[in-house]
Amino acid sequence: MPKAINNNTDTPVGGVSVVARPKKAAKKFEKKTLLWMALPAFLIYAFLYLYPALSNLLYATQKWDGITTPEFTGFRNMQFLLTQDDLFRKALGNNLRFMLVVVILQTGFSLLFATFLLKNSKTNIALRIIYFFPTILSSVSVGIIWTFLYDPNYGSINAVIKAVGLGEFAPLWLGDEKLSLYSIALTQVWFHTGQMIVIYVAGLQQIPKELYEAAEMDGASRWQQFKGVTWPMALPTTAVVVAYTTIQTFRAFDLIFAMTGGGPLYSSEILVTLIYNTAFVSQKFGYASAQSIVLVVLVLFITWLQRKTLRLKDGAQ
Repeated sequence: MPKAINNNTDTPVGGVSVVARPKKAAKKFEKKTLLWMALPAFLIYAFLYLYPALSNLLYATQKWDGITTPEFTGFRNMQFLLTQDDLFRKALGNNLRFMLVVVILQTGFSLLFATFLLKNSKTNIALRIIYFFPTILSSVSVGIIWTFLYDPNYGSINAVIKAVGLGEFAPLWLGDEKLSLYSIALTQVWFHTGQMIVIYVAGLQQIPKELYEAAEMDGASRWQQFKGVTWPMALPTTAVVVAYTTIQTFRAFDLIFAMTGGGPLYSSEILVTLIYNTAFVSQKFGYASAQSIVLVVLVLFITWLQRKTLRLKDGAQ
């Protein structure tokens, strides 16, 4: 006998809904539609990013000048890179020093300025815009501007040093092997600090005001409030800022290329400029592919380590 249906609930006596099948069919249709809509974007991503990345793994095992037929060499490129390439080690050391200076200064300055620009007053909003302005410039433009500022003969920086009577101490900012990398690091900090200020302001504004009110009632000073409230609550935002800044320092090709080209005597050469020179100047595309793989693994490891450290400080598991 057919099962009786309750007219109020549209549910048969057996407990199975009459509308269950149409709902399942609608959900399946919706999932298929969403997949078909996402397919064009995935194909573009696969063609422009996924395929080149996978091809790079193959090229790293080959000796190839970009013209002749590739010659399979196995792990010879990687072995030479990790054991015998002094220039790669120098570029790696430069990159790590560059990263350390930029991460410390950029994170410190952006957090400091953000604490003073936290309130949404007209003055603070105007200052945020001014600080953010360099970020909208192209890296090459910033590099050219700061190259003129650092010029030992006509640059504004040395002109100020000479004007205060310290001309004999005016350095060759980009021409000195010991200073060139740190000069570019200061430019990088000026370039992106405004961007990090905006991120910090957004993060700090999420901190409940009740925490500061409770700290004030306990007699905490501004510095104690910063140590006990602002810094711990800002750690998630700091993790984002540090990770993003780290990635920026490993892809600062255009800034360094515009200012020094990696010189003098490779003193400002970092991994991305070295990979460019290996591939497009020396025409060693297979070896450059091996270098790029090490670069990607290194960036992933460093960002993971930074995030792990900040999470431990935050007390997260």
